[in-house]
Amino acid sequence: MSGVSFELRRAVSSRGRRGEVFSWDGHVDGLGRIELTFPAEHSDYPQEYCEVAVSGDNFPLVTYLGLRYLRRPLLAGGELRVDWDPAVLSRNVYPPGRRRRALRIQVKGRPYTYAQKGGKRSHELARPGAGVLMRRSSWNNPRTLSGTCSGAPDALDISLAVVLEAVYTRNLSLPGALVSMPGRFLNRCNFL
Repeated sequence: MSGVSFELRRAVSSRGRRGEVFSWDGHVDGLGRIELTFPAEHSDYPQEYCEVAVSGDNFPLVTYLGLRYLRRPLLAGGELRVDWDPAVLSRNVYPPGRRRRALRIQVKGRPYTYAQKGGKRSHELARPGAGVLMRRSSWNNPRTLSGTCSGAPDALDISLAVVLEAVYTRNLSLPGALVSMPGRFLNRCNFL
């Protein structure tokens, strides 16, 4: 699938029991229809949480659940699941260099890194032998989500890359990490 490109377009928003529901859908050559939705309406999580989900014809169900911030789930303390199997997530928050601050993911026996690439609208999900570069048409409220595959990615790789586009990932950059520092400090001081 090297060189395959795809695009998800924003669909009409709808109202769900948790408020406005946003979705993007598109088609990936060789794999079929794919859809990104948030917040996911099928969950029983508390109101302060947000879950995003990717599903499609030949794609695994991939969900990410985290505390809600600006309509999106936060990376900190979030849960990523592939067909209900949990992934192991880790990252270093403040070191210099985008690769060193990248989100590390271990799921289905595969190691991944997810890092900001270029400006804050581009991210790359990579594992040995495959990568998916994603680009948002705008950072906060994109009309389109575009992906370009390299190496030999499969449906799991593409699903993971797409679901992370709906997660608040601004703190993968050094400026974003510095801006979020006061909030991270206050979250640890919940005894006040």
